[in-house]
Amino acid sequence: MDLRDLSYFETIAEIGHLGRAADKLNRSQPALTKSIQRLEESLGARLFQRDGRGIKLTEVGELLLIRSKQLQMSVSETQREVRDLANGLIGNVRLGCAASMAEYLLPQLAASLLERAPEVRLSLSIAQDDVLKGSLRSGQLDAIISPLHAEDPQFVTYPILQDEAVVVASVDHPIFAASYGLADLTRYRWILPSPAVSSRRWVDNVFAAHKLAAPVVQIETNTISMLSRLIARTNLLSFLARETLQFSQGMNRLREVQLAETTMQRTVAVTVRAEGYLPSAAATLVSMLRENGRQFFSGD
Repeated sequence: MDLRDLSYFETIAEIGHLGRAADKLNRSQPALTKSIQRLEESLGARLFQRDGRGIKLTEVGELLLIRSKQLQMSVSETQREVRDLANGLIGNVRLGCAASMAEYLLPQLAASLLERAPEVRLSLSIAQDDVLKGSLRSGQLDAIISPLHAEDPQFVTYPILQDEAVVVASVDHPIFAASYGLADLTRYRWILPSPAVSSRRWVDNVFAAHKLAAPVVQIETNTISMLSRLIARTNLLSFLARETLQFSQGMNRLREVQLAETTMQRTVAVTVRAEGYLPSAAATLVSMLRENGRQFFSGD
């Protein structure tokens, strides 16, 4: 079974049309047809069936697609490991960090890692936790720092510390003019991440559990860098980690909307793939977080 044939197969399966796949791969349609025929002959089964004007995977094709992606990732990791060893680039780390904690965590963590491993090459990805999890699963990241997720056999997760996320508003927000309860929050609009993000789902579930209307989201964004200015200049409510409120720049114009119902207790964790290449520098970083994670989560 040829790896190039598998790569072509994945693209054809993704597009669902042989002609368009040929255009994307810059290969002729007959060449792709022969590629699929070679795979089918080696497996003794059909991989595609007609679906209107396109094609779709058979049951055997669905299984091969799963295994092909796993194989391609394994090959990619093997190439990276051998290349790192040959070039002496063992200190190459691809780290993902949840946007809600990046600003108050990464500066101190990166400084400590560079002190311990001065030649390390650090590639940082800042995103919401759902995006990070997908990137880790696909092998694009070595490790991620994010709120603890439900147990997944593909990952190994190490809890670091407990923190809280809370509702925040501008210090001039009218909600602070009088006493307030959970129902009063429904009078205002919100800026929140997409429902794919765990913190957004948690907020929605709080209101549903109290038989209240879900928050009306006027601005949906997965970018936290502009949140402080947006919240400070509007009457929008939002939901942030308390450490972000305390330590990040520009947060002095924000204030916590203190309610027990909307205070989310969560566990921050570092996660790696259960099976996969972990560079020595990445392993060092994971050990630092497991041993002294709390020291990186401060505003000092």
